[in-house]
Amino acid sequence: MTEVLAFEGVTLTRDGNEILRGIDFHVDGADRWVVLGPNGAGKTTLIAIAGARSHPTSGVARVLGEVLGEADTQELRIRVGLSSAALADRIPPEERVRDVVMTAAHGITGRWREEYDEPDEERAAALLLAFGMADFAEREFWTLSEGERKRVQIARALMADPELLLLDEPAAGLDLGGREELLAALTELASDRRSPAIVLVTHHVEEIPVGFTHALLLRGGEVVAAGPLAEALTAENLSRTYAMAVDLGEEGGRYTARRAG
Repeated sequence: MTEVLAFEGVTLTRDGNEILRGIDFHVDGADRWVVLGPNGAGKTTLIAIAGARSHPTSGVARVLGEVLGEADTQELRIRVGLSSAALADRIPPEERVRDVVMTAAHGITGRWREEYDEPDEERAAALLLAFGMADFAEREFWTLSEGERKRVQIARALMADPELLLLDEPAAGLDLGGREELLAALTELASDRRSPAIVLVTHHVEEIPVGFTHALLLRGGEVVAAGPLAEALTAENLSRTYAMAVDLGEEGGRYTARRAG
């Protein structure tokens, strides 16, 4: 397997607080990882390092074979697809949906004077079609529903044909219909052998798409469990992660969790 991401003893300290502590985490090219944990567990910080947008205080983080602190992070960022609330906030609200996707080819938000060729336009159109957004291509981004924006952001994250796809809480804020539409799209993406390695952050096991292969559970900046989904995602490990007794259910590759008792 081709290694796309490797954390070895990664620690990140900010204002004297350890946000991540001694994280070991390895992702191969065919992996689909879900990262779970309560607020303050370090999930978003982990994604920031994986996306070459932050550096560890100590330890080694390799992204697509490049060691952070030694590599050209701007070039790395183009090779890593990212969908996150922080990135969405930087998208100009009046930007056309087609351009929201296409500008990822240059690693920017907001079209300016850069030029795009026909293959860029065709790829953006194909991605919007794949995520059910082709009819919205000429709409302004601000006019979309939250679920529609999330699908556009994931299409954008795939625009540069990344080798690693990072999704930070893609279903946050969605109603039931929007969540299920998004999970159906992510299930299809996970099953496609041409898709890059995927790391998806969520608070809820109900938001794990079918076809995901591995789980990383974090609490207080430390790893509670990591490995193949069936081994790491257990009621015992979830109970340790959320500091309460948890019952875990599974049916047809979808999960549910609730407080035990």
